[in-house]
Amino acid sequence: MTVRDTLQRITQIEALNFAITNRLIPRRLATQFMGWFSQIEQPWVRDLSIATWRLFTDLDLSDAKTQDFRSLHDCFIRELAPGARPVDPAPNLLTSPCDGIVVSAGTIEGSRLLQVKGSTYTLQELLLDPQLADYYRDGTYVTLRLTSAMYHRFHAPAACTVEHVTYVAGDTWNTHPSTLRRVPKLYCQNERAILRARLRDSRALITLVPVAAILVASIRLHFLDVLLRLDHAGPNELACSASCDKGEELGYFQHGSTLVLLAPRGFQLCATTQEGHGVRMGEPLMQLPTAAPPSAAAE
Repeated sequence: MTVRDTLQRITQIEALNFAITNRLIPRRLATQFMGWFSQIEQPWVRDLSIATWRLFTDLDLSDAKTQDFRSLHDCFIRELAPGARPVDPAPNLLTSPCDGIVVSAGTIEGSRLLQVKGSTYTLQELLLDPQLADYYRDGTYVTLRLTSAMYHRFHAPAACTVEHVTYVAGDTWNTHPSTLRRVPKLYCQNERAILRARLRDSRALITLVPVAAILVASIRLHFLDVLLRLDHAGPNELACSASCDKGEELGYFQHGSTLVLLAPRGFQLCATTQEGHGVRMGEPLMQLPTAAPPSAAAE
């Protein structure tokens, strides 16, 4: 067994992973330090950092637009080579906004969503907006977890207009399954952005919630001239009107974490959207309803 295999097995020990990333190091300070360190543009710092990263993960840069990175951060937020992620063009499909692993997916039970088996949270706790939460009652959701080695940019799942962003500066719990099983309502505690997007054809409102985590906080949205990060002074309610084509890049995690996609009643999961399965940006996630979706109170 190689050193790399040994290190990866150690990080997969759940109790150890939870203790190190949530108890032994100060989450917020560690996250802010990594945000600074990862952007150092010294070749030896970059090369050593990426080499260390490879020891702990299955980092694959073969589909990156370039292999010439200025820093660890530059590598982390890498763009893809043209054609690396074909986007399903079918107008009746919402495609995955990012690469990820399906942590949970299904019908929202009233206002309750599954974090992991045996642990739930509510729309109100996640969205902090009673009117928006009510719109998604009995709707459909998918939670996607991005591992550290994955492509970390996220894209529009359909042709849409992003109408509003709410930023919530919160904690930075690790979003590894070991932590999801131990920390109730984790997504409702962590830093996150809430993006409301109106579908161009059906006028239904979907919401994307990128959730940050330890070492991976801060969210950059291309249509807002502000970096949303832990020390963001506000305002936290950001009106906008950003028209996006299907598959168009919306932004990226400064490092990465989790993304929750919410759709109203009538949307159905695709057969391939199953818990534990990996999905790539542009692949089908949900089918739009054949009948008109419920009208949004936020219209």
